[in-house]
Amino acid sequence: MSAFTHLSINQLIHMTQESSDVQIVDIRDAASFQAGHIANSINLNNENISHFIADADMDKPLVVVCYHGMSSQGAASYLHEQGFDAVYSLDGGYSAWSLANS
Repeated sequence: MSAFTHLSINQLIHMTQESSDVQIVDIRDAASFQAGHIANSINLNNENISHFIADADMDKPLVVVCYHGMSSQGAASYLHEQGFDAVYSLDGGYSAWSLANS
């Protein structure tokens, strides 16, 4: 069994509509994050990851977003190893999200 679950754009939309407990982390660089990101997402990087892990709710769903849905898979696996129960990698990443929501 995989440490994380692949999540489509539509599944993320439904997940966030059904619950406000969804945590979204965006692992793209700061400039890309500033240029645009999913509402209520956190820009996660090497400088703030330990603080995020310490403060986050390990029981709430965690969605990892990158550029195209590739790098988020490794980050999702890592975050699952750190103790998060329900970890998701957004298929297509922010690029797909941006296209679907433009």
